[in-house]
Amino acid sequence: MTKKINLFANLKSDFASGLVVFLVALPLCLGIAMASGAPLFSGIIAGVIGGIVVGYLSQSHISVSGPAAGLTAIVLTAITDLGAFDVFLMSVFIAGVIQLALGFLKAGSISNYFPTNVIEGMLAGIGIIIILKQLPHAFGYDADYEGDQAFIQNDGSNSFSYLFDVLNHIQLGAVVVTAVSLVILLSWDRVSFLKRLKLVPGALVAVIIGVVLNEIFLSTGSSLAIGKDHLVSLPVPKSFDDFKSILITPNFASVTNPQVWVVGLTIAIVASIETLLCIEASDRMDVQKRYTNTNVELKAQGVGNIVSSLLGGLPMTSVVVRSSANNNAGAKSKLSTIIHGILLLISVLSIPVILNKIPLATLATVLILVGYKLAKPATFMHFWKKGKYQFVPFIATLVFVVATDLLKGVALGIVISIIFVLRGNLKRAYNFKKEEYEDGDIIHIDLAQEVSFLNKAAIKQTLSEIPENSKVIINAHDTEYISHDVLDLIREFKETRAIDENIKVKLKGFKEAYELENTPDNQNHVTIEHYYDVAKRELVQKEVVRGE
Repeated sequence: MTKKINLFANLKSDFASGLVVFLVALPLCLGIAMASGAPLFSGIIAGVIGGIVVGYLSQSHISVSGPAAGLTAIVLTAITDLGAFDVFLMSVFIAGVIQLALGFLKAGSISNYFPTNVIEGMLAGIGIIIILKQLPHAFGYDADYEGDQAFIQNDGSNSFSYLFDVLNHIQLGAVVVTAVSLVILLSWDRVSFLKRLKLVPGALVAVIIGVVLNEIFLSTGSSLAIGKDHLVSLPVPKSFDDFKSILITPNFASVTNPQVWVVGLTIAIVASIETLLCIEASDRMDVQKRYTNTNVELKAQGVGNIVSSLLGGLPMTSVVVRSSANNNAGAKSKLSTIIHGILLLISVLSIPVILNKIPLATLATVLILVGYKLAKPATFMHFWKKGKYQFVPFIATLVFVVATDLLKGVALGIVISIIFVLRGNLKRAYNFKKEEYEDGDIIHIDLAQEVSFLNKAAIKQTLSEIPENSKVIINAHDTEYISHDVLDLIREFKETRAIDENIKVKLKGFKEAYELENTPDNQNHVTIEHYYDVAKRELVQKEVVRGE
């Protein structure tokens, strides 16, 4: 029986965190819509649906869904190729249906195979991307749109060279707002009397102070005044007809277009993988260590994309940036996600003029701190101390997430992890030790619990290096499975080379099914008569050499 959850049990903390996520999500929704070549409100619609609909249906307590930067290139190309936004919406509708089907088919279980070090590497990579992308906004250089995660820019520059461009475009007013916001955010949870104001998040205070500061700069005609290009830019509907024009419905007549189905399938696959990765990351961040049913999540995402397409919204996924901000703001349940969606809906309908006074520098400061918490040095040291088998996949995932994109970085990390696992299994297929005794060397080979065909090469090399006249004990007491390739290898060694080179072999713990007979403790398979015959042949050979 499913335990009933009181959604309003943590209303104070969830409202505060939902407010923070709302402030972070607002410019991201607009920026991603702009970069996708879609109507600006399509990003807001996706954010609202991701918050309210997906937030309600999902079982995740931390993750937040909305338009994703990882889909930007796909959306931009698809809208251009399909020729109309309403035709593209038909692809989003199809993608939602496919995701819904994947949920019923329990495809979400694939997330169980994402290694922890790869997920942590992805999170650290996203953290570095956030810092690299938000630093220019913090200094008042907003040439790059909010939500961009690409390392290589359209003009050929990259995230690092872009930082040097900031030096030529510093806006002093933005720097002042950033500095003040940073002081507020860092002190809000540290100063004792401020801790009591839990309902009022530090991010909201920073935003309000940023708006007030800039209004003072503008009213006094100061050179520190931040212009419209460096503020949130939300469209302001002037009449009810403007709101009606926002809602675009899919062109269902285009369902027979094969290209619409190709785009829909592409969106479904990419969005589903990104969502599963984010859910795994969110569960890792959750201080209460709650686990999300990923099959339910796919169904929720499918419903969300269907509804979003019917209202003219962009496709969505669960998003790491918003989820991280949600977690850092102290979210306790999915009510925080729902509240963020409701606030998005109310604000764009009622107070867009006020929202357009928010400096991007303030929001950049909030995100930079989120990025730091994702990529803090302690995480690097944690995996460094765990050894190369944990650290190398972690750092490789991080580097490639930053240099390419989330999916490519994670794919590479998983490949490296698999290679390391295979390599580790090759080495751990058996324990090899040699003890010195007066009467010669005794070599112990203790087989592991499972010995597969992948271990054949290592065992073959070990057996080939055993010197003549040695004593070998091969122990399979703890072994549950041995591949036929390895069994044949041991059998051939025992029946041919061991006899020819006077190697005494003792088999222990081999099951009847292995068709290898264990050697009794008081007997080796090489009999006394055999040693007598060998000694006799050697004596005859010596006599022949001496000519006797």
